[in-house]
Amino acid sequence: MLLTVLGFVMIATFLTLIMTKKMSPMTSLILIPALFCVIAGQGSHLGEYVLEGIGELAPTAAMLMFAIIFFGVMIDVGLFDPIVRGILRFCKADPARVVLGTAVLAAIVSLDGDGSTTFMITVSAMLPLYLRLKMSVLTMTMVTATANGVMNTVPWGGPTARAATALKLDAGDIFVPMVPALAIGLLSVFALAWILGLRERRRLGLLTESGPACDTVTTTEDEEAGAETRDRTPAGVGAGSRTGSAGATATRTATGPAAASGSGGTATPDLAKPGTGGESGDGPAEGGEGGTLDPNRPTLRPKLFWFNALLTLAVLVTLVAQLLPIPVIFMFGAALALTVNFPHMKQQRERIAAHADNVLNVSGMVFAAAVFTGVLTGTGMVEEMAKTLVGAVPDSLGPHMALITGLLSIPFTYFMSNDGFYFGIVPILAEAGAQHGVSPLEIARASLIAQPLHMSSPLVPAVYVLVGMAKVEFGDHTRATVKWAVMVSLVILAAALLLGIA
Repeated sequence: MLLTVLGFVMIATFLTLIMTKKMSPMTSLILIPALFCVIAGQGSHLGEYVLEGIGELAPTAAMLMFAIIFFGVMIDVGLFDPIVRGILRFCKADPARVVLGTAVLAAIVSLDGDGSTTFMITVSAMLPLYLRLKMSVLTMTMVTATANGVMNTVPWGGPTARAATALKLDAGDIFVPMVPALAIGLLSVFALAWILGLRERRRLGLLTESGPACDTVTTTEDEEAGAETRDRTPAGVGAGSRTGSAGATATRTATGPAAASGSGGTATPDLAKPGTGGESGDGPAEGGEGGTLDPNRPTLRPKLFWFNALLTLAVLVTLVAQLLPIPVIFMFGAALALTVNFPHMKQQRERIAAHADNVLNVSGMVFAAAVFTGVLTGTGMVEEMAKTLVGAVPDSLGPHMALITGLLSIPFTYFMSNDGFYFGIVPILAEAGAQHGVSPLEIARASLIAQPLHMSSPLVPAVYVLVGMAKVEFGDHTRATVKWAVMVSLVILAAALLLGIA
């Protein structure tokens, strides 16, 4: 019982500290579990637990490291520039279409089964547009993570394969019947994206475009909305930055309360040059349109476009087909991309250095998470928490064990890794269900319900790629995402129950 209480208190303490920004996620993931390990009287085993956790997550760290370099190089050389230009033409400066386009793009890219890949491609394509239109970047991260969570249930994505392995079932038998419920869940993500996009449209006012790539943007908004947007703009990117990916300059005309205070009722802020912080005067913008997608950047390799496209396609096909371990795929992909696009050693060093911040931040978070998961598992907290929750289920609810599994998966998949949940908790739930005539297949399907929330878990390394590239705080992303991700998970659960799937 003590371990159960300590486990829940440790999780609550961790979440409270990061959401109130009293500690950074990395330091919290290291220090909080270490403290509770000592409180549990197992301080002498702390090193052992941490090394076990690191050993389990080391391949993930290697994968993320080389995936960041690989896709970073692809962004540098201009592989995704046509996508950005196409999205700019499609969205027509309409926030509702931008947010919906974000969800659709994230869902399509998620078919490769790797969250970090999805986040890197989606953020690289969409962030410049969000910054240009002064839209909330948190809306982008929330929609991207939630859409990826729904699609993360594909058999090669991880959760389904783990559930099949843990319960000795066929992954196809688990996934295929779930497709209708998951499709409804994905539609709910698209509906949510459209609603949030309409909210952004109302906040920003009427947006129109002229020219080939949203050259001119005219908006109507009040001072409060403008201030809110500036607060949500990633650090280092000026609120007034308006340099487009095609070298166009956006002009902002404000009317209403904000404009009334200015001369003549029209406010036209100073426009930033590429790579500047605009109104904020904070210096170079990181990841802004004038930086990452500058059409004149020296790293562009137009003559190697088809080589890079085929290399990326080969990496994704090999990944989906599982011909090699994922870390190995990205190691070879990154090495080839660097060698062909930047044959000189100095150029390669410059490209690696350009992405070193992301690599260090994400890799550091992975190993910090290893401390948390290592202590949570090594001390026995996870097992005791599971037994306590399952034991609290009345026998009268035994026949509804699939429903209970679906509901329990929401907190469990958020507070622990997929490995811990599917190999540690799901077999216990399946055993309890079997005693009441509930098949392991129903339990396995129900265990997939909460993946939309899981992808924003602090224990998922890929989420740090998302918030890192978007330049938002993890705590802010959590507050913006959790309620909507839980709602989508409940939609999938309701659909599965109504369709008789789970």
